[in-house]
Amino acid sequence: MNGDLCGLRIGLLTASASRLGGGVFEAVAQQAAMIRHLRGEPVVLSLADEHSAEDRARFGAAQMHHIPVSGPGRFGYAPGLVERLLAADLDLLHLHGIWMYPSRAAAVWARRTGRPYCISPHGMLDRWITARGRAQKAIARIGYERSSWRAATALHALTDCEAADIARETGRTDTLVIPNPGPTAAPSRSRIAAPRVLYLGRIHPKKNIGSLIEAWAELGNLVEATGARLCIAGWGEPAHVAQLKERLAQAPGSIEFVGAVYGEDKSALLREARMLVLPSFSEGQPIVVLEAWAEGTPTLMTENSNLPEGFAAGAAIRSGHSPVALATGLRAFLTMPQPQWLAMSQAASGLAAGPFSADVVADRWAAAYHDLRARHSNRDDAA
Repeated sequence: MNGDLCGLRIGLLTASASRLGGGVFEAVAQQAAMIRHLRGEPVVLSLADEHSAEDRARFGAAQMHHIPVSGPGRFGYAPGLVERLLAADLDLLHLHGIWMYPSRAAAVWARRTGRPYCISPHGMLDRWITARGRAQKAIARIGYERSSWRAATALHALTDCEAADIARETGRTDTLVIPNPGPTAAPSRSRIAAPRVLYLGRIHPKKNIGSLIEAWAELGNLVEATGARLCIAGWGEPAHVAQLKERLAQAPGSIEFVGAVYGEDKSALLREARMLVLPSFSEGQPIVVLEAWAEGTPTLMTENSNLPEGFAAGAAIRSGHSPVALATGLRAFLTMPQPQWLAMSQAASGLAAGPFSADVVADRWAAAYHDLRARHSNRDDAA
């Protein structure tokens, strides 16, 4: 690893530094660990929620600040956030996620301190996302997001596709493109996994879990003949979880919902699955896919997963969103010969050990953070 962030205090600001933040929470935790590994000092600031204290350990030795919210949680107004940011004496601020009050607070910090500011939208400028809650997002754009985008030294995209979304929304074409890192690749598989299919992620309409359940029901005879099981694991708003449970009450008994899983339980589910399926309408860059690849588990996913490397390398099969399309992909995995599955598994491990490895991504971020400081200094000199 060539990068070094020694002496730099880097703020990681996000709406939720707990499981409620989903994939963004995981990304921020990884970023904090990476900064520490590069000898920098991560300072994590987030809005307080009911799981903040419980999930504090996920950030190791990083300095943490949970700021109480006042008013509607959807906006996340935290009166003490700007003051806490200013008191943190940061060399650089990195905002993870948009459309909430932290965007406003970050822009205020950037103007008052004159220090570098980076924004990672994490897929929140995807067309599917921006088409939902149009009125709220229009108010956010006018009220604080456009100001925040202008104040940023740079914006960061996880993929080229997201960079295009950022350019469309903000007009900026100087986006940094760096993927999420995956875990360390496990030893190669020597035999095909049992016919267990796994969905792991948020329980949310954008994940298209309903179509997955319909697709599974269409495979009745094949499921019975192979003894296949579909495991749905994840977390979400109580209303969304309740809707899923109602739907499963009418679904085949070969589907089980196990709720949220973490740590070794999560790794075991990924390791024991024949495939991970992600039928989503919208994603940033799903860390769960990188976690599956690190375990040597291939994936069935839509193009909205924004990981075309998986299709190119042979670690993933592309699927449409409809129950028919998903059923076709599921059938392919459940009837796949062992040599073909092992080849996909090896391709998945290769991606985890190569372009998505923690060391490769860390080197890219070290260079990016130093470049952001230099770019900001040059911008100030030009002004």
